[in-house]
Amino acid sequence: MKAALKLALHAVATVLVSPWLLAYGVGALVLGKDRALEGASQALAPLPGLTGIYLRRAFLCVVLKHCDRSAEVGFGTLFSQAGAVIDANVYVGPRCHLGLVHLERDVLVAAGVHIPSGANTHHFDDPTVPIKDQGGARSRVTIGAGAWIGSAAVVMADVGAGSIVAAGSVVTKPVPPNMIVGGVPAKVIRGRFENPT
Repeated sequence: MKAALKLALHAVATVLVSPWLLAYGVGALVLGKDRALEGASQALAPLPGLTGIYLRRAFLCVVLKHCDRSAEVGFGTLFSQAGAVIDANVYVGPRCHLGLVHLERDVLVAAGVHIPSGANTHHFDDPTVPIKDQGGARSRVTIGAGAWIGSAAVVMADVGAGSIVAAGSVVTKPVPPNMIVGGVPAKVIRGRFENPT
């Protein structure tokens, strides 16, 4: 019964977001998928409460490469890349900014986390050219199954399954599975299942 109710609510939410889906479709044809996604996710981001969660999820299930119907995306969260993947039972807290990410199953992303499309989204090697005109390279950042990203972290490299990134950390290098990392730049504090000393 509960599963049937959730499915019905998802269907209703999809109908309710159909104007945003239409606007996204037109925008994708004119501006490209990523630009259209930025605008549409901004429009849906401020919707509060459970209603907002259902409406955002219904929209994201259609426009992202993949978004599982069990994912929960909080108030104020913005997406910039249509190639993002959100797997089952993922929680994304309020006010996050997500680029080309793959959030594997059971990932927890706390409030205010930034996961851009890798560490090289802007090149800056030529001092004679403004940084905004030098281009960049996007790469997918994968947060492994069951990982937890603490509030206000910035994650520019992959995080292994089961790892924990401390609040406020800046991840610039890949994090192995089941590690606790923290700091700027983030460094391994200890293995998750080691006894603290």
